[in-house]
Order: sequence, then C-alpha cells, then structure tokens
Amino acid sequence: MDNTRGISEELNGSWKSFASNSPVVLVPVKQFEQAKHRLSQVLNSDERAELARKMAEHVIAAAYPLPCAVVCETEEVANWARGQGVLALERPSLGLNRAVTDGVEKIFSLGASEVIVVHSDLPGAREIAQLSGYEGITIVPDRQRLGTNVICIPRGCIFNFSYGKGSFQRHLDQAQKSGLPVRVMIDLYGLSLDIDLPKDFYEALETGLLR
Repeated sequence: MDNTRGISEELNGSWKSFASNSPVVLVPVKQFEQAKHRLSQVLNSDERAELARKMAEHVIAAAYPLPCAVVCETEEVANWARGQGVLALERPSLGLNRAVTDGVEKIFSLGASEVIVVHSDLPGAREIAQLSGYEGITIVPDRQRLGTNVICIPRGCIFNFSYGKGSFQRHLDQAQKSGLPVRVMIDLYGLSLDIDLPKDFYEALETGLLR
C-alpha cells in the first residue's frame, strides 16, 4: 500500500462526474499555523494562521464554477477543505513539489482536461476559470517575475514542478521545452500579488484586498 496517500480522498461519483473532461483547480495549502512566518514582524501566530485561512478560502471561492481540490499535508487542513466543499488530497511528508505533482496526477486520473495549480496566498484572485481552455501551458508569475503563482497544465503533459526561489524561470524553461504552446500572463485576474512580506501585506490592506 502507498502510505503517502492520506485517507481523506472521498471520491464520490458526483465529484468524478463533475471533474471529468473539465478543468480542475488545485490549491496547495500549508498547515495554517505554520504559514507566513515572514510576516512575524507585523502579525502574531494566531493572526498569521487566520490570514492564511482567509486567503485560502478566497482562492477556493475564486475557482468557481470549476471543480476545486486542495492538496495538503495534515488531516486538519483536509477536514477544513472538505468543509469548504472541495476534494481533499492529503499528502503528508512529501514537500510542496512532490505533493503538487501527486495531486495533479490524481486529478488527471479522474479525467480532468486541465489542472490549474493556484497558490493559496493570492487575496486578489478572481475569475480563475478564465485561464482555462488554452491548448498549451499557462504560467502566471509573481510581480517580481521570480516565483510562480499559477500554472495551467493540459492533460497529457508531464510537468516537473519546481517551486522555490527562482521557480518562474525554471518553470518557463521547462514549459518551452515541452513542445506545447506557452503563454505568460502578467498581473491578470489579481493573480500576481502574493502575500509573502510585510510590504505585500500592507499593500493588500491599502487596496482593500485584505480587511
């Protein structure tokens, strides 16, 4: 038995039917209490956990009307995800890159036409479904063109996720070698502002993205 697979996958027939031949949004979500340590100068641990939870809920809402899944490490986050009405893929001890890869493979095995991987810390995210339908790979970097906030992968594409510092260029290089069309979308649908540093947090407050 593959013991990396959590018991929180409840793949009922209706979800399988809904996801079949449809784009699906996949949101990696870290344990809330462990999220956003770089904001420790401006928020205490409880406030950081609440911020991470609120932003993740916002991203899930922005995925509508597409089916959505959460990939996570803990049963606590998996239970939260089910409470949001989305599929929970519990992948303990894999790390972000392997967890996303495993989650994408699982969703494609259910018949999805495309997987849109969206980070959970995008308070301005909206209309994520508008990214779907492209025949190739879509990448939305952060505003510094360093990180990767969104990647859209069509069915049949084998992609090695490589998040971390400088991930945008690594992902772009890999996409360009895939033989598929590639598009990079900048500052679209509020997907380029991620909340990593105090300056990001204050900007989101000033612009009304966070309250």
